[in-house]
Amino acid sequence: MKMRDHSRTRVLVVDGYNILNALASSPLKQSGALADARDALADRLEDYAGFSGQRIVLVFDAWLSDRKLRTREERGAMTIVFTRKGETADHYIERLCDSYAQEVAYGRMELRVATSDNVEQTVVFGRGATRISARELLYELDSARKTRAGHLAPAKAVKGTLMDRLPEDVRRRLEEMRRGQ
Repeated sequence: MKMRDHSRTRVLVVDGYNILNALASSPLKQSGALADARDALADRLEDYAGFSGQRIVLVFDAWLSDRKLRTREERGAMTIVFTRKGETADHYIERLCDSYAQEVAYGRMELRVATSDNVEQTVVFGRGATRISARELLYELDSARKTRAGHLAPAKAVKGTLMDRLPEDVRRRLEEMRRGQ
């Protein structure tokens, strides 16, 4: 099993709409509410960022919208980016990978890009990032949620004193010593 170097910065860049399209249970597929689907994905990724200790950049494109400026929202260890009109998430992600290329090349950063767009996967791979599909990301999110739930499970009740935790034979001998027998 390959050990991770935790001294490196870990960054996960997520093509938001690409992941939403792959998410069978997304609010988008169920109700058609785009804003609700984005919020649900952002909440899930923000939780994952906190649990996994990595930085996450979630990118939604505004290719056909009227958004004149690119916007960024910082939410803990996650940044949400909405591109400006005429700018695709793919183009933004490619430029972001370019800006991190030197850190990746020097081994100071682990950069992953989550998208199922085959062309985009090839492009970011050429820029030093590791590519993961939408399905792999969703599996990773589910696994992390299950792991975290296991860590947060109620602990078994622990007896109150040290004496209560000792084996019976040890308690008996200590009691004999206390009484001077």
